[in-house]
Amino acid sequence: MTVPGRRSSTFTRLLRHGFTDPAVAERLLGLPEMASVRSDPVLLDALGAVADPDLALRGLVRLVEAQEPTARRRLLDTLVTAKPLRDRLLGVLGASEALGDHLARHPGDWQALVTYEATDLHPGVAEFERGLADATDPVSLRIAYRRCLLSIAARDVCGTTDVAEAAAELADLATATLRAALAIARAAAPADDALCRLAVIAMGKCGGHELNYVSDVDVIFVGEPEEGADESKAMQAATRLASHLMRICSEPTVEGTIWPVDANLRPEGRNGPLVRTLSSHLAYYQRWAKTWEFQALLKARPVAGDPALGEDYIGAVEPLVWQAAERENFVADVQKMRRRVVDNIPAAQIERELKLGPGGLRDVEFAVQLLQLVHGRSDATLRSGSTLEALRALAAGGYVGRADAAQMDSAYRFLRAMEHRIQLYRLRRTHLVPEDEADLRRLGRSLGLRTDPVAELNKEWKRHASVVRRLHEKLFYRPLLDAVAQLAPGETRLSTEAARERLEALGYADPAAALRHLEALSSGVSRKAAIQRTLLPVLLGWFADSADPDAGLLGFRRVSDALGKTPWYLRLLRDEGAAAENLARVLSAGRLAPDLLLRAPEAVALLGDPEGLKPRSRDHLEQEILAAVGRAETAEVAVAVSRGVRRRELFRTAAADLIGSYGTEDSPAEADPGALVDRVGNAVTDLNAATIAGALRAAVREQWGDELPTRFAVIGMGRFGGHEQSYGSDADVLFVHEPREGVDDQEAARAANTVVTEMRRLLQLPTTDPPLLIDADLRPEGKSGPMVRTLASYEAYYRRWSLVWESQALLRAEPMAGDEELGRRFIDLVDPLRYPAEGLGEDAVREIRRLKARMESERMPRGADPTLHTKLGRGGLSDVEWTVQLFQMRHGWAEPGLRTTRTRLALAAAHAAGLIATEDAQILDEAWVLATRVRNGVMLVRGRPGDTFPSDGRELAAVGRYLGYGPGHVGDMLDDYRRVTRRARAVVEELFYGA
Repeated sequence: MTVPGRRSSTFTRLLRHGFTDPAVAERLLGLPEMASVRSDPVLLDALGAVADPDLALRGLVRLVEAQEPTARRRLLDTLVTAKPLRDRLLGVLGASEALGDHLARHPGDWQALVTYEATDLHPGVAEFERGLADATDPVSLRIAYRRCLLSIAARDVCGTTDVAEAAAELADLATATLRAALAIARAAAPADDALCRLAVIAMGKCGGHELNYVSDVDVIFVGEPEEGADESKAMQAATRLASHLMRICSEPTVEGTIWPVDANLRPEGRNGPLVRTLSSHLAYYQRWAKTWEFQALLKARPVAGDPALGEDYIGAVEPLVWQAAERENFVADVQKMRRRVVDNIPAAQIERELKLGPGGLRDVEFAVQLLQLVHGRSDATLRSGSTLEALRALAAGGYVGRADAAQMDSAYRFLRAMEHRIQLYRLRRTHLVPEDEADLRRLGRSLGLRTDPVAELNKEWKRHASVVRRLHEKLFYRPLLDAVAQLAPGETRLSTEAARERLEALGYADPAAALRHLEALSSGVSRKAAIQRTLLPVLLGWFADSADPDAGLLGFRRVSDALGKTPWYLRLLRDEGAAAENLARVLSAGRLAPDLLLRAPEAVALLGDPEGLKPRSRDHLEQEILAAVGRAETAEVAVAVSRGVRRRELFRTAAADLIGSYGTEDSPAEADPGALVDRVGNAVTDLNAATIAGALRAAVREQWGDELPTRFAVIGMGRFGGHEQSYGSDADVLFVHEPREGVDDQEAARAANTVVTEMRRLLQLPTTDPPLLIDADLRPEGKSGPMVRTLASYEAYYRRWSLVWESQALLRAEPMAGDEELGRRFIDLVDPLRYPAEGLGEDAVREIRRLKARMESERMPRGADPTLHTKLGRGGLSDVEWTVQLFQMRHGWAEPGLRTTRTRLALAAAHAAGLIATEDAQILDEAWVLATRVRNGVMLVRGRPGDTFPSDGRELAAVGRYLGYGPGHVGDMLDDYRRVTRRARAVVEELFYGA
């Protein structure tokens, strides 16, 4: 008798055996039907050993209750006396609620677990066919299928089979099921059967002998007419049989479904005919198939229907599979396939994704399949549909390091075991790790983790996923290093030819040169070479992810040669997580950033500093440059230091732009292209302003010491004044001076002109640093006018002679260097010109429109495509800027927000004032940002400015990558550019020309 308030001994024992709800378990054991076994210690021990004791006991009670009295006694007697049945039955009940439901509906099926013969331990297709032999309709097929599934699950959860053997058995059961379904379909339509030969080709995991518990079964149907039959009618008959087979397996019945049969891997996918003849399949694959379709055919295997036709199909397509790596677009396709399909995974689920998430099953499967495609054409031992068998063959052939292959094998088995157990619980198709504590506990216990199942499961899962993430790239690149480094004797080495094939497949245009670079970087036994061998497998993957892997690797070798003896360099790349990836992105994205870096390789340190890529303020830059000028002995030395600072900051800006555009593994690409454009424009403008301030100080100190005889200011114009400069922009300026008190006008003018000449000379001296060209052509009277004027001279000129285009140019005027008060007074002088009271008159508006039309017809370079010219083309920079500037001149006097030198701010102000509709403003802004990004991209890629897209294919692809287009999408980029600018031109026609 139990004392009130104290727990019974049974309750305590149940708790000790792993029950989470001992009270319910005690009540279930107390039911009359369980009387003969409720105190049996063997039963309790067996329940305590399963994944979920509570679930197992509930399932057992339901099964016992469903038996007739005689059958109930036999079940319970067998349960306590036969350990094999006990372990199997309780193991299944403790792991699968769905199979527990099946047993409750079909209480006699427990006897499928009683036999323990050799053939029962490892059944094949023939044994499963016998198990399904009595099925004559969809319902009986489902019952028989689950009975067979019961035995597979029992062997799996008891450890009689490992995860690979269980997956193979599931594929064999699927094969037997497809055959049974086809037999039912044929029996229902004997006339159709008589007209055609039909073969069912398994694809995907079923074809690869590695099926999940619940998965789509991917198939392709091949048909041929029987001798003498009309081909069209035969294909219609074959299609009806195939459709019926799919419905038999997929449609819901009182016994549920088996699994969906998915035929979407067929030629043309769901848009193509369900059944094709063999010749039709071949015609498609030879002419239209994409690389991923050949990748899918790696796993093709005939499983049902006409065996000879199935073998003919495999014999015909197999040579095409192994020629896929020779296809012209293989590299672009491979780079596209290498991108994980995580975009469609909800953000909340990505960390729980076993299949598609980072370090998931798909990473392993893709890596293995890609290596098979590259090397299987010359090595038939790699031609297996099974991921694990192929991985073993790759290791045996030296295509993958043995240790790496062993780690990947272990990780893949663990992740597949997790996937199996998750799906087995409710027999639902899912790849998500559950969040519920009870589900995680059951999952952990089912994998043998008993001490702290949830914590141990999370730890093991993260460890294996981390191994996959780390090895995913090493599988491709580590053997390349081993092939050239001549280390690890006894390891089967990748041949030079195989290494060349792999590098070609990964996008390297000159694999021989790439191998030379790898040998130079990683050979030997020095600590430097050892660190390089650690870094290079990952770096090579990042290079391959770019439009120009060869340039990335060459740049890395040059930087490493320059800094190799510097102790901090390799340590930075090894220990600072972002530094190595940032360097790889910068080196392989184009010419400008690597050229800037190689002139002073120590700037690589910026890439490892979390704050290193943030642009520095103009005040900070001026302070550094003016301090350096003050320490310098000569003007040449002073400006050389200033230009060195400019080069370093240009590299900082370019690196931040590239990394923000590409994104990294830890941070996505910048979602707002306008923010990237503004960041570059502000950073380069501030940098050039500070450099000009330094050159001005140096020129003055050289001849006059601390004070020039005349006040002097540099006024930024054009993109310089608008804070919209690109990497290669000149600095458009006006120079203004005003003699100091007591100084003769001629002496002041001579001093001002001398300073201007010296500044321009110093900033263009031949050095390793990029020059800064100063362009004063927007001054009054242009090239024929004086280079420098006094403020009074400007006033007199603008009062008497100023033309409307000069007023328009002054919209961008902003003081950039020199005397601040003089700069402010110049702005006060020109404000009435650029924002005329009551706005522009109609004559002035007509003149601006006439000038714009003339510029469009006369200044477009001969042969240039007007739909792709970023500056003067349709809907390009000029169109948007002239439209915005017209609004500034017409309404700036009344709308303070329009009084800005910056195009985007003025456009936003015009919209806020109700002058431009929301949609029109968005269209103009999008076009201006895109055109500016293209110009920036061209400069970054080619190392020199350009207003049109590059003609070279690799350079064009690199610009596409900078703009966010993946490999093979150059056409989409050009189409999108034309679409965006065409819409912008339509707005310009209305707002600027008044159309």
